[in-house]
Amino acid sequence: MKTSIKKGLAILTFAFTSLNMSAAFADAPKLGTDFDAVAQPITTENVAKIEVMEIFWYGCPHCYHMEEPLNAWVKKLPSDVYFKRVPGLPNASWAPMAKAFYAMETLGVGDKLHTKLFEAIHKTKTLNPTDEAAAIAWVTAQSGLDKLKVEQAFKSFTTNTNLNRAAQLFRASGATGVPTLVIDGKYITSATQAGGNEQALKVADYIIGNVRSDKAAASKK
Repeated sequence: MKTSIKKGLAILTFAFTSLNMSAAFADAPKLGTDFDAVAQPITTENVAKIEVMEIFWYGCPHCYHMEEPLNAWVKKLPSDVYFKRVPGLPNASWAPMAKAFYAMETLGVGDKLHTKLFEAIHKTKTLNPTDEAAAIAWVTAQSGLDKLKVEQAFKSFTTNTNLNRAAQLFRASGATGVPTLVIDGKYITSATQAGGNEQALKVADYIIGNVRSDKAAASKK
């Protein structure tokens, strides 16, 4: 989608009623530079709150380095904002890690193993992120669960459904890489666009503020 079309979509779908903030902040993030409108609007899970979704891949070193600042940022989110992760799935080679994410979630060990899985790939370099059999063996060893149960979680109908949804979300977001942050199903930013991990989080804060103002204005109509 061309930038001009994205700008048109941005105006139509998200009024940005508080963009007068730009007058107060000379370096306010700019649409088309620091962030973009999504390729297609994405339905969020809770319309009463503001959703921030990270699209990531365990095999991505940039996602690994984003973890520390992102986790610190998430802990400080206000009550009207919630955070979720979705594995990126632009091609089949990323599927083993997407399956690992959803399998760990199904098995109830996602919180326990999320960081450890990143470290196994990037710190100790003991896991190939494109090897599904190795991923199953790793989750089995780290969780202490029965291998058959882990294999079933990797290959379950629920996991396959989630994989299809993840692939759809990647396309709808218009992301060209990871990590990408999608704010309220309308806008995306990334370290590449914003100029670094911390900058991407500041851009996300800026968009959240505008979304909040827009929601408040809409509720008064």
